[in-house]
Amino acid sequence: MRHRISAGALVIRGQSLLLVRHFRLGVHDFWAPPGGGVEDGEELSATAEREAFEETGIVAKARAMAYIDELIDSSGRLVKFWYIADYVAGEIDVGRNPALDESIAEAGWFARYALPAGHVFPAALHGEFWDELARGFPHPIKLPLMHSVF
Repeated sequence: MRHRISAGALVIRGQSLLLVRHFRLGVHDFWAPPGGGVEDGEELSATAEREAFEETGIVAKARAMAYIDELIDSSGRLVKFWYIADYVAGEIDVGRNPALDESIAEAGWFARYALPAGHVFPAALHGEFWDELARGFPHPIKLPLMHSVF
């Protein structure tokens, strides 16, 4: 089984969270915060910041680890470290992503009760994330092992 380490940015701007729509007709359609694989000797927090910029054009500063997430799918096992990150600068631009194999269709800022329709990952974004955010994420939370729906 192939294993992959990645990191993602839960970028907060005011009372909204940055989400990216991954869409490939007939293959997948879901929303998630920006994130991706760790490169070489890169720190996890630096990966989260880089991925936010590459996928959306948004500059963010990671400040605390929020979740440790595990996913199993047909490609293997993924462990993702999600970081709370503060918006620093930039406007959304999904057309500048250097990764040619990405399927990013759009991105946007979403409030707690205005998440986009369809699948939104990780599942904690539907409720407990916002409560933990208000408490300041005193420690990282291990999310349950999930099997991909795709």
